[in-house]
Amino acid sequence: MEKKQPNEYLQVSLILLMSVLFILFTQGIKLIKNPASTPITLQTFQGLAVLWSFSMIGIFVSKLVKRTGIKILADFPILGWVSLVSLFFCLISDFFVKAISGVDFLSITTPILAFAGISVANSLSDLRKTSWKIAIVAIFVFIGTYLGSSIIAQIGLWLSGK
Repeated sequence: MEKKQPNEYLQVSLILLMSVLFILFTQGIKLIKNPASTPITLQTFQGLAVLWSFSMIGIFVSKLVKRTGIKILADFPILGWVSLVSLFFCLISDFFVKAISGVDFLSITTPILAFAGISVANSLSDLRKTSWKIAIVAIFVFIGTYLGSSIIAQIGLWLSGK
């Protein structure tokens, strides 16, 4: 007997729902630690629903475009489609911008970084196959990013007179 595969969009929507719940959890913990941070209100739930919707529409557009056979569109990443969908809707209505402003930015980045860590951990065997030279490049990138950020911050402090 053949096992039935659950609907792909249902799986994706549940994963995105889990992500939204992690964002809400993170914002709640941040609110406990710092009561002056972004509060959880109805606008927060609206913002999370909007973010979930933008992600689902972007994924749907990506799958739809892959069927067209136009290589440049088919190779465009899902993240790009989600970004374009978000940009489009935020440009046509201020409601989306106001709704998303109820979600704390750091509460969004924490689960994303956790998912990125899990993703990298799942592909450690692929990472081992890369050359040792990638470690040298990574070190220079980290140092360059740190120094660049420090220089920009110092210039900002100097311009503000502090």
